[in-house]
Amino acid sequence: MAGIAALSGLLGRQATVLIVVAVTASLATLGLRIAGATETLVFVVSAVALAGLAGVVGEGTDQLGNRLGPGATGVLQSALGNLPELFIAIFSLRAGLVLVVQTALVGSILANSLLVLGLAFLFGGLRHGVQHFGANRTRTIATLLVLAVAAMTIPTLATAPGAPDVGHEQELSVICALVLLVVFAASIPFSIAGGPGASAGPAPVGQAWPMRLAIGLLFAAALGAAFVSDWFVEALRPAMAQLGMSEAFAGLVVVAIAGNAVENVVGIQAALRNEADLAVSLILNSSLQVALALTPALVLLSLVIGGGALTLVVPPLLVAALALSAILGALVVNDGESTWLEGFALVRLYVIIAASVWWGPSIGG
Repeated sequence: MAGIAALSGLLGRQATVLIVVAVTASLATLGLRIAGATETLVFVVSAVALAGLAGVVGEGTDQLGNRLGPGATGVLQSALGNLPELFIAIFSLRAGLVLVVQTALVGSILANSLLVLGLAFLFGGLRHGVQHFGANRTRTIATLLVLAVAAMTIPTLATAPGAPDVGHEQELSVICALVLLVVFAASIPFSIAGGPGASAGPAPVGQAWPMRLAIGLLFAAALGAAFVSDWFVEALRPAMAQLGMSEAFAGLVVVAIAGNAVENVVGIQAALRNEADLAVSLILNSSLQVALALTPALVLLSLVIGGGALTLVVPPLLVAALALSAILGALVVNDGESTWLEGFALVRLYVIIAASVWWGPSIGG
């Protein structure tokens, strides 16, 4: 207990809790694997470990970002914040779980744009009434997200039966991925300069960490995420069979939320503190990073890591869900204010989409 108290004094209470959860759950996952526990139990505990590791990565990134300024913090968050999701996706692709990866990427966007944004509006609105945020900055982020989602849906429409690019799913996906990465690269100087696409990052909690400690914890968390992601994916298929869970639901809901659970909580906490600008920026930027950086990077990586090739051709239901979430998100934030009822409506739509993919091994045929 004395060691934990000392660590709390050095890093702050929130970071200490995340580190304890991440280490405890990671060791528990290893112990369960050695003991031959059921795959469902390994799956659940490893999901908790991933959430804790994601939180440690987020805390370490924020500590480095506090020394670099808000614009550079946004870029740093983009590069490091999705590490757990990246590792999960890589191991899933190598295991041939392409549908899980596709739905997890879509699920990250949906979870942020509908569930997390909705919960932030709901809880923030119930506590503080109508909340206000910078409309111009938020509209820019929302517009970029709509454009990114549009680029992700084009391959599905263009390769449908009777469309001009039937049989060229992979080639078109690669072209779209390269374009999205170019847009992401072009946005980096703009973000560093503190433009509308930059993330302000969460407010610092407690005293600043020593630089070596922040870098060391980031490295340790990233290494831990790599190992735990491998265990998580190994347990994923048996757990889906035991729980009667479809690949689509596992990716769209479980994997997507496990990859950035703590980051989502930070956005909701900001809304509860009546920091609506920070909450909306964090939540929408997270979706934007998945669409502009993580998804196209995985499309290209899938060509060289073995397993299944990832394309941007997804089932029609996911295309519709992506389009609805991006457009509705843009409409809701357009006026620069939010209410609890808007938040409740967004959460309700997310629940409907999640329920629609529960049954069956796949969706959309």
